Amino acid sequence: MPELPDVTVYLERLEPRVIGRPIEDVRIRSAFLVRTFDPPVVDAVGKVVRELRRLGKRIVLGLEGDLFLVFHLMIAGRFRWRERGAKIHRTQGLCALDFETGTLMMTEASKKKRASLHVVRGEEALAGHQPGGLEPLGADFAGFADALRRENRTLKRALTDPRLFSGIGNAYSDEILHAARLSPAQRTGNLDDEEIDRLRAATEGTLTRWIERTRAEVGDGFPDKVTAFRDGMAVHGRYGEPCPVCGDPVQRIVYAENESNYCATCQTGGKLLADRALSRLFRGDWPRSLEELENAKNPES
Repeated sequence: MPELPDVTVYLERLEPRVIGRPIEDVRIRSAFLVRTFDPPVVDAVGKVVRELRRLGKRIVLGLEGDLFLVFHLMIAGRFRWRERGAKIHRTQGLCALDFETGTLMMTEASKKKRASLHVVRGEEALAGHQPGGLEPLGADFAGFADALRRENRTLKRALTDPRLFSGIGNAYSDEILHAARLSPAQRTGNLDDEEIDRLRAATEGTLTRWIERTRAEVGDGFPDKVTAFRDGMAVHGRYGEPCPVCGDPVQRIVYAENESNYCATCQTGGKLLADRALSRLFRGDWPRSLEELENAKNPES
């Protein structure tokens, strides 16, 4: 799922392409995309784009006439910038917005069709799409601590809850927690002030670093290769590979369709966190440390 760094660069690269320009046409290919019927999406045709906003991980095009297009890319949705009037991809294409400068294409590389477009009129209606989480860039200690301590949850769950923090998802929460040297399973209610401030600094530092890196990679072009698995990440998507800090293998916690990646040495004092996949494999002989895990995998060594 595109997260705060990716959405930020999407908006920056869209600005010179669409601000001050009318939408010439809106072409919808997927019947599952548009989740509202009043106002109709056709009302956007001919309207000039006045502003761009980010609401959490949502991207908003603000049009004249107090009309807003709210795009939620979800896990597999992406934006593409193509030549004016480009054909919509037959299998992955969801919609296209045509401008005189080119075409903004929305695609989704999944059959589950979770991505969405809501068309709303007025600030009050738009506010209904604001998850309400704290903006992590520039947050002070008091605001960050208040959001974190609002509920006693694991750090992983807290960071990825859009009602608590804006724009952070599975990938960057892994990177943030590694930078802060904190376990994804640690409870928010157990953190002291020093740990909270360390997490706050790691959050801002990690997100800022990846915004700057993404800007540099994209240059003046458009971010067509947005992915949750980036070269240079410390732990996310790097299960079994060496941690760049200590060299020990990155571990994971598998749940539902996601997994959390972490370094046991850097983040959990060497303790392995319970993982559904390994629990099934080892049953009652669950290894508690990296050494026990390696011995279990290689009993003759």
